[in-house]
Amino acid sequence: RRRAVGDGWPSKMAASAQLLCLATSSGVPLYCRSKGESRQLPFSVIGSLNGVHMFGSNQDVLLTSTCTDNTSVCWRVFHESITLIAMTSEENASDLYLSRLLDNVFNAMVLVIGLDDLVNLKNVERLKRELRACYKLIDSFLAASDWIGDLTQCVDCVVSPDSDILQEALDVFVAAAAAESNFGCLMVMGKVVVATEKWWRLAAQEVMLLAWLVGSLAPSSSRDYPIYLPHGSPTVPHRLLTFQLVPGVEVCLLCGPAPSLQQVQTELVERFWSPLLEPLKTCLRAHQRSFSTSIPLHPSILGLLLINREQNKNLFTLQPHGVDHSQQQGAVLPPERRKSVLRLFYTLAASSYFPENSSEFKPASLHEAFHTGFTHSPAECYVVAEDHKCYAIQTQQHQLFLTFMPDVPTFALRNIATKTFNLLTKEVSF
Repeated sequence: RRRAVGDGWPSKMAASAQLLCLATSSGVPLYCRSKGESRQLPFSVIGSLNGVHMFGSNQDVLLTSTCTDNTSVCWRVFHESITLIAMTSEENASDLYLSRLLDNVFNAMVLVIGLDDLVNLKNVERLKRELRACYKLIDSFLAASDWIGDLTQCVDCVVSPDSDILQEALDVFVAAAAAESNFGCLMVMGKVVVATEKWWRLAAQEVMLLAWLVGSLAPSSSRDYPIYLPHGSPTVPHRLLTFQLVPGVEVCLLCGPAPSLQQVQTELVERFWSPLLEPLKTCLRAHQRSFSTSIPLHPSILGLLLINREQNKNLFTLQPHGVDHSQQQGAVLPPERRKSVLRLFYTLAASSYFPENSSEFKPASLHEAFHTGFTHSPAECYVVAEDHKCYAIQTQQHQLFLTFMPDVPTFALRNIATKTFNLLTKEVSF
C-alpha cells in the first residue's frame, strides 16, 4: 500500500527522444521524428535497430524493449506492416510510457490517413508524402505538452461553472447542424469542456486523439478536416468540422458529406454561440487549473491528476491555486520538473500498484519481483523524495494523483489527499 523512495527517485529529466517508422517487410524508413537535442540517426543505426528486432522475430523471440546506461528502446509492429521504434534518454522512461507512445503514434497515423494505406504498402514514396500530414500530431506526443491524456489514455477536460448552459447549447447546436450523426464537443485549448452523448461513446483513445489533433493544429477560424476513427471506422473517412468561437475555444462536429462548412459557419455558429460569450471566456480562464478557482485546495499541493475511470476522462493541472500562487510555488519546484514528477508518479503507480485489468501492459512484471507478490489490490501509495512528495488514491471509479511540497509531514499526506479526493469528486462532480 505504501512506498517511500529516496535517492532512487529521479532528480532530473533529459530532453532527448527519437521515433522511427519503417515498412516492416522491407525495412525502408518512412520517417524519423525527434525532440530535444537528438541528431538525425544514420541509416546504419536505423538498420541495426530494425535488424535486431527482425532477427529475434525469425527466431520466434518477441523483442519489445531494452535499455542501455543512458537510453531506453521500445519496438512495436502493427498489422505486420508498420514497425515503430522509440528511443529516449529521459531518466526512468518506463515501458508503459514507451508502449503507449507507440500505440498513440500508430493510431494518430490511422486517424489522419486511414488504415488501408498503412496495411497495403504499394507505393512507399506516396505513403511518405501522405504521412507528412501526421507530423504535427506525432510531434505533440513527443513534446512536453500541457496535457497528460497520451499517458493516461483518457481525454483531458475542463470543468466549467457554466457546464450545464454550455451542454444545452452544444446539444441544440449539434442537432441543428448534424442531426444525422449527433457527434460534437466544445474544447478549450485542446481540452474537452462538454460533449454530446455520442461523442463520449467513441473509444477512449479516439476521443483523446481528436482532442490532441485539434490542439496540435495551427489556429484557424474554421476547418474541414478528413479523419478516420482508428477503432470505429479505420477505413471509411469522416469530416471533422471545427469553428473558433473565441481565441482558444472551439466547437467541433464529426459528420458525413453534409452539412457544408460554409453553411454551418454562416447560419448556425453566431446564432447559437454569440449569446454565450461570457461563459465561453470563463472556460478559457479556467483551462489551466481545469476547474473553477472557487474550489479551494490545500496550499501544499503542487500538481493534480484526477482520472474518472468509468468515463475515461481526467483533470490535470500544474497550477492548482491559480497563476500567481503557482509562480511562487515555482521556486520550490519549477513547472517542468513538476510535470515530469507527476507523469513519473502516475507511471509508477499505474504499472506497479494500480494495474489495469486489460492485458495492454504486462512487461512490468519482468522488472521487479514484488509486482506478483501482492495478496490484495492496493488502494493507496506514496513517494517521498528530496524536493517533493506524492500521494495516490484509487477507488473503483476514480484515481487521484497529487504532488506536494517537500516540507509537508509524511503522516499528513493521506489526510490531505482524502479531503482533496472528496472535494473534487463531490463538489466538482467529476
